Amino acid sequence: MGSAVVDVVGENGLPIEHEWEEFLQGRYKEGKNQEEFRVYDAEANPGVAEFYRLNHTYQTHEYVLGKEKEYFGLTRGKKSIWEAAEYLNTLVDDSDPDTDLTQIEHLLQTSEAMRANNEPRWMVATGFVHDLGKCLCLYGEPQWGVVGDTFPTGCAYSDQVVFPEYFKANPDYNNPLYQTKYGIYEPNCGLDKVKMSFGHDGYIYEVMKNYLPMEALYMLRYHSFYAWHRHGAYDHLCNEQDRAMLPSVLRFNPYDLYSKGNTKPDMAQLKPYYDDLFAEFFPEKLDW
Repeated sequence: MGSAVVDVVGENGLPIEHEWEEFLQGRYKEGKNQEEFRVYDAEANPGVAEFYRLNHTYQTHEYVLGKEKEYFGLTRGKKSIWEAAEYLNTLVDDSDPDTDLTQIEHLLQTSEAMRANNEPRWMVATGFVHDLGKCLCLYGEPQWGVVGDTFPTGCAYSDQVVFPEYFKANPDYNNPLYQTKYGIYEPNCGLDKVKMSFGHDGYIYEVMKNYLPMEALYMLRYHSFYAWHRHGAYDHLCNEQDRAMLPSVLRFNPYDLYSKGNTKPDMAQLKPYYDDLFAEFFPEKLDW
């Protein structure tokens, strides 16, 4: 795969993450019916459509295995939570006219919304760390390999995945082994045995899997798996644990989509609370 497909920008020249998040917020707006949010218009969302064309073309099962081998060993050094967040801050897009919030401030908006709703402390911690895996972009990974809806590889694609028509360009589409209902998996094998498309969800799960409760880990690992938690697809691969954890993922999702506001969090005021919170759940330094 050559460097010509490394990244994609939207129609305004902004990194696609901005358009993808706006697309998600509109797609899953409260009160929209099934017909409304199943309209994926490539003309209305050209940047998002191009993003998913690349994502669906290049996220093969082999690609996923390669990226998991590259990153899931967590060999990129040790960082504290604050250090990881400061590192992610270098991803700030200076061309975005709509916000001057840093990445840390975005993370705090998510976690503070949870805190304001009296969610448990482990969930507030999860809200803060959930997007830290986007540091994959700083490692040189393309945006289509870091953000976006996730989906299983190694089995037939669901038409509930956004822009499913783009899977026709994926080499796995022509592999009979990967195009049956179960593919390489057993019925109800459990999502833990399923190789999801690669991105920040799976990576941050690997970083955090020894430190947070199961509900939190499902929130991290599957918060972009919309075909499953919003549309009920791929239930035939799920086991009872997955189904039991589904409400936790759904509980997390509104904070992820709708917590962004116009008020900047007061870092000086909030830092002591988060210092204490991080010390409760995480070691001083984590492997990344």
